[in-house]
Amino acid sequence: MTAKRRIGMYGGKFLPVHLGHVNAMVMASTIVDELHVVVSYDEEYEEEVFEGTGMKPISAVQRLRWWSEITADLDHVFVHSVEEKQTGKFEDWTAGAKAIKACVGKVIDTVFSSESSYNEYFNELYPDAEHIVLDNDRELFDISATKIRDEGPYVHWHMIPQEVRPYFVKKVAVIGTESSGKSTLVRNLARVYNTSYVEEYGRTYYDKFKDSMSITLESDYHEIAFEHKYHERMQTRTANKVLFIDTEAIVTQYYSELYVGKRLDILTEVAKLQEYDLHIYLEPDVAWVNDGIRVHGDQSIREENNRKLKKMFDEAGVEYVIVSGDYEERFERCKALVKAIMK
Repeated sequence: MTAKRRIGMYGGKFLPVHLGHVNAMVMASTIVDELHVVVSYDEEYEEEVFEGTGMKPISAVQRLRWWSEITADLDHVFVHSVEEKQTGKFEDWTAGAKAIKACVGKVIDTVFSSESSYNEYFNELYPDAEHIVLDNDRELFDISATKIRDEGPYVHWHMIPQEVRPYFVKKVAVIGTESSGKSTLVRNLARVYNTSYVEEYGRTYYDKFKDSMSITLESDYHEIAFEHKYHERMQTRTANKVLFIDTEAIVTQYYSELYVGKRLDILTEVAKLQEYDLHIYLEPDVAWVNDGIRVHGDQSIREENNRKLKKMFDEAGVEYVIVSGDYEERFERCKALVKAIMK
């Protein structure tokens, strides 16, 4: 049996982390007593790498978090980040190695990579360490971070670790006034895209009471907004490329104004923090359905409420795409909108 090495280092830019990286990390972790995963970063270089890809640069903190989550149950694996300039000059490799050694704080006797071409560099940078090449031919995972950046993460979704996928999930908020078809559309889109969705938590909250007019305390709307965001976060973890969300904080603010009589500062702040890739605004031009909770069935009131809600989104500077027509027309239009953002 081969003697176990003591301290190993597996480094890279990980833009983004993929299953090939995870496979190499796990293999390395079985060889050494301690494995140190090092995320190297150079913000200026990374801006150039992502230019023209349709993807935004991934921060070192985000990559560090991915690795921390991926290795959470591996007690002998430690994660670090080190700034390492990527100019192609060997002195930058030297400076990077020095920073890595200082970060690890122990003598590194084994360095890991998936590139045999690194032999020359590592022999000079880590003269007392053995360089072990892991899956150089990518037989098990034929993937690279470059391929993911060039072709997009959705093409290679099966190569994206579960811990990394939420970062790339596209979030689609379906908005509108009551009885505009939001819930039905969200469920149908989730079925077609084989993904998860977020229900309007306000509806779940209303079910505790006999009618919506009972929801007149400011704290009701705080709870609705926070609980909705919690479910959003949880469903993002299981979503298949795209997540559909029924309403959001501005719509909750609209109902607060409707039933409490004022806008709540906390909902304004929540609305400022939320980020969606697409807002689909449904016009109330389908038949109003009395479900026992809704109270604004008169068409003139529906139109007035619709104007108020649109104004709130406009005031918040939120861009949205208006969708109208019958249920079939809406469904087809929304699928086209989703397709356009899945690149």
